[in-house]
Amino acid sequence: MPEITRDEVAHLADLARIDLSEEELDHLAPQLTVILESVASISAVASEEIPPTSHAIPLTNVFRDDVVVPGLTPEEALSGAPATEEQRFSVPRILGDEQ
Repeated sequence: MPEITRDEVAHLADLARIDLSEEELDHLAPQLTVILESVASISAVASEEIPPTSHAIPLTNVFRDDVVVPGLTPEEALSGAPATEEQRFSVPRILGDEQ
């Protein structure tokens, strides 16, 4: 499996909007390579005969019946909001125009 390059780590960090220092980029590249190699080794051992599972024993989730109940009006839902606009919550913008 090819190694993860420092530039690839920088690109991933940029996509995730994570600010990494030069030292962190150098430190993370080999670690990500090891993680991907570990996942690949587990995938190589996986057998078609064994179904994928998330738990060692079967689990059953208990669901309640859906019951229709009256909801809030837009005015009631927005009554405690500090700022609203056209029946919506108004919040400050957190992302720039770069994407």
